[in-house]
Amino acid sequence: MKSASLNKTGLVVALLAAGAIGGAGVGAFNAAHTAANAAMSPPALVASATANPMALPDFSQITERYGPSVVNISVIGTSKVSNDSPLAQDGGDDSQDDPLNGPLGELLRRFQQGQGQHPGAGRGGQSAPQEMPTRGQGSGFIVSADGIILTNAHVVRGAKEVSVKLTDRREFRAKVLGADAKTDIAVLKIEASNLPVAKLGKTSELKVGEWVLAIGSPFGFENTVTAGVVSAKGRSLPDDSAVPFIQTDVAINPGNSGGPLFNTRGEVVGINSQIYTRSGGYQGVSFAIPIDVANKIKNQIVATGKVEHARLGVSVQEVNQAFADSFKLDKPEGALVSSVEKGSPADKAGLQSGDVIQQVNGKPVVSSGDLPAVIGLASPGDTVKLSVWRQGASKELSARLANADDKAAQVASKKDAPGQGKLGLALRPLQPDEQQEAGVDSGLVVQQASGPAAMAGVQAGDVLLSINGVPVKNIDQVRATVAQSQKSVALLILRGNSKIFVPVNLG
Repeated sequence: MKSASLNKTGLVVALLAAGAIGGAGVGAFNAAHTAANAAMSPPALVASATANPMALPDFSQITERYGPSVVNISVIGTSKVSNDSPLAQDGGDDSQDDPLNGPLGELLRRFQQGQGQHPGAGRGGQSAPQEMPTRGQGSGFIVSADGIILTNAHVVRGAKEVSVKLTDRREFRAKVLGADAKTDIAVLKIEASNLPVAKLGKTSELKVGEWVLAIGSPFGFENTVTAGVVSAKGRSLPDDSAVPFIQTDVAINPGNSGGPLFNTRGEVVGINSQIYTRSGGYQGVSFAIPIDVANKIKNQIVATGKVEHARLGVSVQEVNQAFADSFKLDKPEGALVSSVEKGSPADKAGLQSGDVIQQVNGKPVVSSGDLPAVIGLASPGDTVKLSVWRQGASKELSARLANADDKAAQVASKKDAPGQGKLGLALRPLQPDEQQEAGVDSGLVVQQASGPAAMAGVQAGDVLLSINGVPVKNIDQVRATVAQSQKSVALLILRGNSKIFVPVNLG
């Protein structure tokens, strides 16, 4: 389980407790009690209750049938630690009676040190780092009867040895066929046959509010089943924009990493991967990788041993109400293109700074995070149809996606806060040498920023490239645009080597 916090400290927590399977049932409402209540109710209420019976799902059947496809993954690696660290001093013998030798002790040690170490390390006085074994555990599930297993990439990261334990207590040495850090998916292979297989579902058919079930071993408590509902779909996290996460309120803790998320039909709809936390533990918000994404990555790894991601070649940012007003959009939706990489598929397709991408292959782009999620599901060489909003009108473009590995540039997401009031900018034209240095054909240098422009983040030394998506030629043009704008204007600013749209409310 990886923690989706700003400092990503939960990555250490992700490799703690083992994941296994087990059973726990949730009973339906008592039929006799319901019938008794119905007999005392008015006819209209009786008819309504009969037409819409209410019952909680019985997760025991799902656990009994598909639980055996969930496996425990144990990982052995190495890390450098000092003998005089708190981790080493908290050591002792390997007695199983010592609670600090269990998962809870391992958790405490990892929080102290930031890296794992075998609990039997002695109390040495030396400070020189030494190579010590680290042990981590997670979950996974079997997707083919011949031993193909899906889990998280962070579960097996840096592993020297990977072992898989089945529910019938058999253990196998596993080979890591491949791992993709971008989507946090890894594929393992064990030499076995006729294994129980998890049934894969479709994330597209998953509904918000639907019951879901997780199987794993939080904090080392094996055979633990937790349940909840889907809180949201298509969540874009700050550090994982390529994955449209499923958000749930299922209790996910260290040890659930890589384990399956089942729907009420017993189909795997996601892989439990992250939590958003301030404490390091579950706080009601957990995230799973959609099985559609995981299966696509799995197929590539099994076929070629590697993963190729598609690249469009744009930087995008969120469309807020100020941008919607500036670009005359009906509502604040879409991905605002702040910059286009020269020579990229986006550049060849004719995308420009100031375009708002509203659809990709007919699928709506509501937030900026939807774009990289859609592109991430495509393959290099695929052609995508883009519906963009440009200067008050819709436009259709086509782009043939490139391979993300061909260049370091990636689809990025940027945001900024709006200001209030009048513009408040002192501008001057770019000199020829400044144009050449900045690599632009035109623009205005910000000599002084005050009022709403300064509050929006514009600074002296910034270069104003466009206003409301139209390249700026002179100061009069800026004045005229501001005079015609009632609520806000969108400024494309060049600062150093970065371009970003900044919304400025005019009040």
